[in-house]
Amino acid sequence: MIARLLSLMLVFALLLGMPSRSDGDTPADSLSLDQIHDNVSAIPSVTSLLIQKDGQALAEYYFDGLRNGETTNIKSAAKSIISLLVGIAVDKGYIEDVEQSIRPYFKDYFEANPDSVKESITIKDLLTMRSGLETTSFHNYGRWVVSDNWVEFALDQPLEKEPGGDMAYSTGTSHLLSVILTKATEMTTKAFAEKYLFRPMNIEVGGWDRDPQGYYMGGNNMALKPQGMIKIGQMMLNKGRYNGQQIISEKWVVDSFKTYTRSNYNPYNYGYMWWNKLVGKEKVYFAWGFGGQYIFIIPDLDAVVVLTGALQNATQSRSYKEPVFELLREDIIPYLTQYK
Repeated sequence: MIARLLSLMLVFALLLGMPSRSDGDTPADSLSLDQIHDNVSAIPSVTSLLIQKDGQALAEYYFDGLRNGETTNIKSAAKSIISLLVGIAVDKGYIEDVEQSIRPYFKDYFEANPDSVKESITIKDLLTMRSGLETTSFHNYGRWVVSDNWVEFALDQPLEKEPGGDMAYSTGTSHLLSVILTKATEMTTKAFAEKYLFRPMNIEVGGWDRDPQGYYMGGNNMALKPQGMIKIGQMMLNKGRYNGQQIISEKWVVDSFKTYTRSNYNPYNYGYMWWNKLVGKEKVYFAWGFGGQYIFIIPDLDAVVVLTGALQNATQSRSYKEPVFELLREDIIPYLTQYK
C-alpha cells in the first residue's frame, strides 16, 4: 500500500512539473550557465566574462589567453573611471563644480590663443563630450597621439559645434579632464586615483600611458583586472558605496547616469562618460572601450556584468558589439531575470 502511494505521488509530481531535486541546483539553472559559457566562448573577441548579482559572483570565465588575475587594457572604458575621479575631486572640493569654465586650468594656452568661445567650455561640457571641438579620435587619433603636446593639439581643434550642444566624441576631450585633475589636486591623476578610488576598493591598476608632458592619459590605455572592473560596477550599482564606504557621492552617480546627449554613431545615450540604453526590457548603464571592454550595470536586476575583449583583431567597424549585446539580451538578462 505504501509503495503504491509513493508511486502515485511520483506520478503527480511529474504531471505537475514539480522538481525532483531538493538541493536548489536544478538542471535548468546549470544548463543556463553552461549555455552562456558556450555562447560567449563562440564570440572570438571575448577574453573574459564575469557575472555578479546581489553582490555575489555567479560566473567568472576567461578565454583567448587572458588569465585570472591579469590586468587588461580597458581602452575607452577608462573614460568612465576619469569621470569618477572628477566626481571625487568635486566631492572633496578640489574642483569647484562642473559648471566651472576650463579657462583657469589652461591660462597659458588661452593667453597665447585667446578665444572667448573655447574659454567658455565647462567641465560638464568635457564630461558629456559636448566641448564643440573637432574630435581627436577616429581619423584624427593618430595625429593627436604623435603630437608633441596633446593638450595644445586638443585645444587647437576648430569649433565644429557650440559648447554644450551636440556630442563630439573625443579622447582629447577626456584627456583635458585628466590634466584638470592634476592641476586641481596637485597630484598626478594616477596618484589621486590610487588615494581615493583604487586603494579604498583594493583595485590594482596596471599600465597607464602618459602624454609627452607626463600627464596620465585621460580616457584610454589604462589596464585593470576584470575583477577590478566589476568592483567599479558594483560600487556604481550601490550608489557610490563600496564595503560600507562612500567612495563617491550618490548625487554624482545619479548625475552620471542621466542622459545629456546621444551618440551620432550608435543608438546609445551618454551621461558623465557612462553610456546607457535599453537592452531587451532592461535599462543598462555601461562603460565601453574599443575591442569590447564593458562594465554593464543593470539596476533592476541588481546585477553587474563585465566583458573584456582582445585588441589584436579589433577594427573600427566594431563588429564585436552586436554579438556582445545579443549575448546580454538573449542569454545573460533572461538568466538573471529568473532570480529577480
